[in-house]
Amino acid sequence: MTKADAPETLRIVVADDQASVREGLVVLLDLLPDIDVVAAAANGEEALAAVAETQPDAILLDLHMPVLDGIETTRRLHHDHLEVAIVVLTTYHDDTSVLAALRAGARSYLTKDADRTEIAQALRGAVTGLSVLDAGVQAALVAAAGSGSEQSPKPILPEQLPDGLTRREAEILVMIARGATNPDIATTLCLSPHTVKSHINRIFAKIGSADRSAVVRYAKERGLL
Repeated sequence: MTKADAPETLRIVVADDQASVREGLVVLLDLLPDIDVVAAAANGEEALAAVAETQPDAILLDLHMPVLDGIETTRRLHHDHLEVAIVVLTTYHDDTSVLAALRAGARSYLTKDADRTEIAQALRGAVTGLSVLDAGVQAALVAAAGSGSEQSPKPILPEQLPDGLTRREAEILVMIARGATNPDIATTLCLSPHTVKSHINRIFAKIGSADRSAVVRYAKERGLL
C-alpha cells in the first residue's frame, strides 16, 4: 500500500509564493507517513485552482502572496470549500493579520518559526475541527484584546457611487474620511494590510488626490459622509 492509499492519510495543498519555502515544505511534509502533499501553489489563484482540482483535507497557506493574497484566498476557500481546513503559515503575527485571517475562515495560524512536527499537528488538528495558534500569535491576540481599542463601524453606502469607485473602495474611502488607520480598516473589513494599501492607491487615483484631508472633502461633497 502506498502512502496516498493509507486510510488515515491527510491530503494537503501547500501555497507559498517563495519557491524555496514551498518546495521545502512539500519535501518535509511528504516525508511524514500520514501526510500526502497533493499540490503546491505559488499564489492565491493557483491555490484556489489546486483545491478545486484535488479536493484536499487541508491547505497550508501563506498570507502575503501575489495575484490573490492569503486573506482573500482564505475567504474564498471558506465560502466555496468549507470542508477544507485552512492553516495559515506566515512570517506575520501582528494582531491585524491574525484577526483578518481567522475572521476570513482560517482554522489555525502558525508562524514560520514552527517546525515540521508543529505544522503537522496543526494540520491534523484543523482537519478534526481544532484550532491551533502558536505562542507568538496568542500573545498578539492577548495584547490586542487588552488594548481597549474598538473596531471601526463598517460604512453604509448609497446605491450609486461616484467616479467608478467599487463598493469596497467606497467603504475604505469613507473609513479614511472618518479617521480610520490602515490597520483599523484591515481589521474591520477582514483584509490584509497589503490589500488595504492597494485599494487606497486605486482610490487616490480615481479621486485625483493622495491627500487624506482631501478624502474628507470628497466624501462630504459626494454625500458619502
